[in-house]
Amino acid sequence: MTASGTGHSSPCIVVMGVSGTGKSTVARLLAMRLDIPFTEADDLHPPANIAKMLAGVPLDDTDRQPWLESIGRSLREREAAGTGCVTACSALKRRYRDTLRAACPGVFFLHLTADRELLSERIGHRTGHFMPKALLDSQLAALEPLEPDERGAGLDARPTAELTAEAAMELLACQEGT
Repeated sequence: MTASGTGHSSPCIVVMGVSGTGKSTVARLLAMRLDIPFTEADDLHPPANIAKMLAGVPLDDTDRQPWLESIGRSLREREAAGTGCVTACSALKRRYRDTLRAACPGVFFLHLTADRELLSERIGHRTGHFMPKALLDSQLAALEPLEPDERGAGLDARPTAELTAEAAMELLACQEGT
């Protein structure tokens, strides 16, 4: 995993997990530290998906597919340009990650985890986000953790976002050597 400016291609990383893990904050910090672009996958949702979530209705796979394809295109474009990127995206199910991997085979998934109580507390303190606390349980039920054959790693998201981003940098440095 090499940062830009070193003559090597920069990584494409998806910071994944359920709502409240700090995906967006950690992904932004990681992108800044790696000096590569940040993408917020939530910004790629079509308006109908956002309206559904605002109403407290979980998205189904039909709702998610065009969104995942859009994220995949974004990853592929960044990989092809050699700029890399860090994308914050829930990527809860294996098949969702497979869609992203099909578009960008070298993508690395960083799965942030925390217990339900902390996640609920964090979501309850957020403002200006369309994901209501009521959908946390549906996300936890849908979550399929990374499998051994998936390129990625889990990371505890209980510490501050800054400490989690620093741990992510250490983890990525270890991955580079393998």
